[in-house]
Amino acid sequence: MLLGLVGGVCTLGAGLYAQASFLTFLLVSASLALVLISFMAVGPRDVTLPLRPGTNGSSTVPQLGHFTGFNSSTLKANLHAGYAQDYTTGATMTFASVFAVLFNGCTGIMAGANMSGELKDPSRAIPLGTIIAVVYTFFIYALLFFFSSFTCDRTLLQEDYGFFRGISLWPPMVLIGVYAASLSASMSSLIGASRILHALAQDDLFGIILAPAKVASQGGNPWGAVLYSWCLVQVMLLVGKLNTLAAVVTVFYLVAYAAVDLSCLSLEWASAPNFRPTFSLFSWHTCLSGVASCLLMMFLVSPGAAGGSLLLMGLLSALLTARGGPSSWGYVSQALLFHQVRKYLLRLDVRKDHVKFWRPQLLLLVGNPRGALPLLRLANQLKKGGLYVLGHVILGDLDSLPLDPVQPQYGAWLSLIDRAQVKAFVDLTLSPSVRQGAQHLLRISGLGGMKPNTLVLGFYDDAPPQDHFLTDPAFSEPVEGGGLALDSLFPPPRAPGSPRALTPHDYVATVVDALKMNKNVVLARGCWALPLERLTRSSGGSSPSHHVDVWPLNLLRPKGSPGYVDVCGLFLLQMATILSMVPAWQSAKLRIFLCLGPQEAPGTGEARLRVLLSQLRIRAKVQEVVWGEGARADEEEDEGNFVNGSRGDAEADSVAISANALVRAQQASGRGEGPGGPEGDPRKEGPTTALTFLYLPRPPADPARYTRYLALLEMLSQDLGPTLLIHGVTPVTCTDL
Repeated sequence: MLLGLVGGVCTLGAGLYAQASFLTFLLVSASLALVLISFMAVGPRDVTLPLRPGTNGSSTVPQLGHFTGFNSSTLKANLHAGYAQDYTTGATMTFASVFAVLFNGCTGIMAGANMSGELKDPSRAIPLGTIIAVVYTFFIYALLFFFSSFTCDRTLLQEDYGFFRGISLWPPMVLIGVYAASLSASMSSLIGASRILHALAQDDLFGIILAPAKVASQGGNPWGAVLYSWCLVQVMLLVGKLNTLAAVVTVFYLVAYAAVDLSCLSLEWASAPNFRPTFSLFSWHTCLSGVASCLLMMFLVSPGAAGGSLLLMGLLSALLTARGGPSSWGYVSQALLFHQVRKYLLRLDVRKDHVKFWRPQLLLLVGNPRGALPLLRLANQLKKGGLYVLGHVILGDLDSLPLDPVQPQYGAWLSLIDRAQVKAFVDLTLSPSVRQGAQHLLRISGLGGMKPNTLVLGFYDDAPPQDHFLTDPAFSEPVEGGGLALDSLFPPPRAPGSPRALTPHDYVATVVDALKMNKNVVLARGCWALPLERLTRSSGGSSPSHHVDVWPLNLLRPKGSPGYVDVCGLFLLQMATILSMVPAWQSAKLRIFLCLGPQEAPGTGEARLRVLLSQLRIRAKVQEVVWGEGARADEEEDEGNFVNGSRGDAEADSVAISANALVRAQQASGRGEGPGGPEGDPRKEGPTTALTFLYLPRPPADPARYTRYLALLEMLSQDLGPTLLIHGVTPVTCTDL
């Protein structure tokens, strides 16, 4: 009946609850005042104790407790613990069980926070009201404890929980105060819980389970949440003895308080500028001590209930994370991550970099992601835990535009990353030309010690662009949850024959710019031919076996190369090894080709390379290919003139090669020799080669020869299938222990 009364008051709204709370406050205050006066006004007397449950009153002599008045002997006798059996449950009491029962009398301090939506000035009323409530409650409890222990013997205190009636000037007033306090606490808990439940239902965090709690009156009173909470309380009351529930209720309250302390602690540690508590004595030390004390008391009160409550909290948190809570909440985890990342970025000193811990940090320049989706995923596999940035250049001049066109596009690119399931950052820039934009991104992308060291570009050829959004399952399926439709955010691929934003000259110049900035360069060709399982499979154990071929020698001028252990060749080996460590590529076999000159004895270069592979702990098959067999002496002399720059190129590392030298390079790989050709022909082995790594020659110093250089690269790689042409300028391996 009393619970029905409480439910009725809370259902009718917060206004009636406030009036009822004030009335119960007056009744409780009057009852407390009478009890305190009775301690001093009533003389010593004997109080008849209630019978324990299960005893026969007719055969048992009534026991008596003693009210001695203020007596120092009584106080001394009550100072030690002396826990006994609870006469209502028969269980032996302990400090934890007494704490669990007593703690429920202090749970009203959260009533103001629970009703923050009903307050006129929550930011002022909640801290002020909470502090006053805590101080007032502590003072009253301390006074009652002192008076009781000074005037009542241990038998009276242990055997009669309603001993105030036996010593009161008017016993009915004590009963009125008990009921008034119970009603006040019940109303406070019910209306606070209903408001929280209504907020959870409004945010649709738990779906249909909390749907009835959404119902509210025209005035905004969530009566559906009140009835929902009332039913849950009624189920709990069916357990019977409230002391049995005290431990469980206390544990859940402690979990709630620990969560509040943890939230404040997280905001303080995150140094969030908008977290400015008005409580002058606030510090992270008090928050940490609050969390620790709550967790400690939880396990002291009931280890089982504490473990169960923490498990339930974890499950609820996992459910909320999986469902994706409202973005308007804000996440303290993001503030903590920002704080920690900033701190560690400052400690990531580029002066302490060491080749032993080198990893690729990629900047992939993307024009239209519709045609670059396979390359986007392949670069994600090559990063090996390093930085991965998607860069895009928007052509334009900010002086001639009313607004910045870059900022509105970030959302589309972030959605692209989510749909493609790659771990990358996005960096967009506005520039009059693609080349200048690439320079901007190479200079400013990243932060501190996390800056791109490798530029990745798609190959510049005449292959018609493909729209991979139409064939990729991650993009062809409808968007769940009303996400961004990427089909409408990115334009269709460029039509064949239409003008490009980048000329062949500027393309090669961009490569030159990257090398001048001491960045490694990767040119990717034919990545669209890679099977989707190679780019997305989480485990490559069941995928068919293929080869990953590595040619760690400049095929355009092998005689001018310093050998198989130069920086660029080692960079190729490193990148190929990194790819073989990805689960989707673990079934692929690494194969390294050596090009032998006509006068070079077979096995010489292979022995040296195997020693190097052993030192680098790289497992690979080594194959030798005869280079330039049958070449005429005059052709070799003519090639030497080109390589050494006697036709006007003074730089020793310039790339200039005649058509005859290119033909000999093709012959060395077995092209045109039919079935009897060398085993290492990359074109002949195409059907079984999943990906080819080629040594990218350094571009010529003369800009007039950029177009010729690009044409030679296209001729070299036109029939190889998926190919990565790589030029490395930074050391990536170390054999020192």
